[in-house]
Amino acid sequence: MNWYVIYTKPKWEKRVVDQLTQLGVNCYCPFIKSVKQYSDRKKTVEIPLFNNYIFVQLADKDRNLVFLSRGAIRYLYWLGKHAIVKDKEISTIKEWLTKDATISISQYNAGETIKLNSGPFLNHYAVIKEVTNSHYVLILESLGYVLKIMHKTEKIKTAN
Repeated sequence: MNWYVIYTKPKWEKRVVDQLTQLGVNCYCPFIKSVKQYSDRKKTVEIPLFNNYIFVQLADKDRNLVFLSRGAIRYLYWLGKHAIVKDKEISTIKEWLTKDATISISQYNAGETIKLNSGPFLNHYAVIKEVTNSHYVLILESLGYVLKIMHKTEKIKTAN
C-alpha cells in the first residue's frame, strides 16, 4: 500500500486523522510542540509540522474513503498523478521528530558547504545560507529542505 498526501481544511488535521482512523485508514500527521504567547500566559501546544497536510496509507481501490471526512479536500498531485510518499520518507520524518540535533557551525561562513555529522540529517551536505546571532540557515539541496537551526537551546525548524 502506498502513502498519499491529503490536503485538508485549515486547522482540521487532527479531526481528519481521527475520523479516518475510525474508518480503519492508516494515517500519519506529524506534530511538533510550540510555545504560544497569550496576553496573560504562555502555553505549549501541538501544531502540525505540515499545515493542511496529512499522510494516509491505503490501497488504490480505497482512495475515495478519505472523502468521508468533511475536512479532507483533495489529494496532492505531482506531475499529474497522485503524490506518493515512500515508507522511508515517512520513517525519516518520524525519526527526525524523535531526535534533538545539536550542530555547531560557528566557525563557518555563509556560502560554505558542510557535511552534517549528527542528528536526523546525518551525512547530508548543506550549504550555509545565513549566519546570525540567534540562528543558522542551511539549505539541504538533496532533500529540498531549508533548515533554520537555533543556537543551542532552541529546536530545529524546517520549511520546504
